Amino acid sequence: MTVQTQTLRTIAGIVNSVETLEGAGFRVRRPFPKSSFSEFDPFLLLDELGPMDLGPGQAKGAPDHPHRGFETVSYILDGRLEHKDSEGHAGLLNPGDVQWMTAGAGVVHSEMPEAEFTRTGGRLHGIQLWVNLPRHDKMIAPRYQDIPAAKIPVAQTADGGVTVRVIAGESLGAKAVIETRTPIIYLHLTLQPGASLVQPVPPEYNAFAYLLDGSGLFGAEQERGEDGQMVIFAQDGGEVAIANPADAAQPLDLLLIAGVPLNEPVVRYGPFVMNTEAEIIQAIEDYRNGKMGQIHA
Repeated sequence: MTVQTQTLRTIAGIVNSVETLEGAGFRVRRPFPKSSFSEFDPFLLLDELGPMDLGPGQAKGAPDHPHRGFETVSYILDGRLEHKDSEGHAGLLNPGDVQWMTAGAGVVHSEMPEAEFTRTGGRLHGIQLWVNLPRHDKMIAPRYQDIPAAKIPVAQTADGGVTVRVIAGESLGAKAVIETRTPIIYLHLTLQPGASLVQPVPPEYNAFAYLLDGSGLFGAEQERGEDGQMVIFAQDGGEVAIANPADAAQPLDLLLIAGVPLNEPVVRYGPFVMNTEAEIIQAIEDYRNGKMGQIHA
């Protein structure tokens, strides 16, 4: 009997981040969307906020704004953010917390630094990922999954060289508590110098790594990726390989994100992502007419 082994994916490309201003004027690093690279089905945007050290009163956020047709995933590494929305939902995101917001038919929300954090200042660092919704889910009722840091599964390799926080999907025997509309993997990995990992990723998934800190070797050919880069894996195997060289001066900190592509038309206008121009026009009209509600103080 022949045993069929999974093949390691190769690297399809490496994308550099651009710096841009968002919300009330906070700076983010963004590998996509940009003029040369608009989306990575089913993902629409990845922003890294910070890390930045803020003085008293310097923290800025994203005041009231709408969304329709996709999901936003907010992951806070440092600092504290308050969120409110037109559905009456409100809460506080502390370091390590995740909010998976399914905007669906439409919601108006705000994400602002928590009042005490704004008063005192401190380090702010976070990630926002936009995940597209399939056509049949774009107008579903809004839904939130707020996952505090303590409930996000954490696993390690036997030697302690690799640590993973499992936000979506599975890794090293740990399974996420978040439910996703389409199959998604979202892992926060830390590899100590000399550590390596081979992570199963189904061949039909689009997959990429985003480097938060350090540099590492990726794919079957061990191509080097650096801090702030997005490493895209080709769809040519069922596993991805990641390594931090033994002579590295620091741990490698990265996100590994993958999902099943929707293969549907994408029409986007700012915070609205639909399948047709007519649906975008309708979204703008609905927002202007107050059909997505408003945030009450």
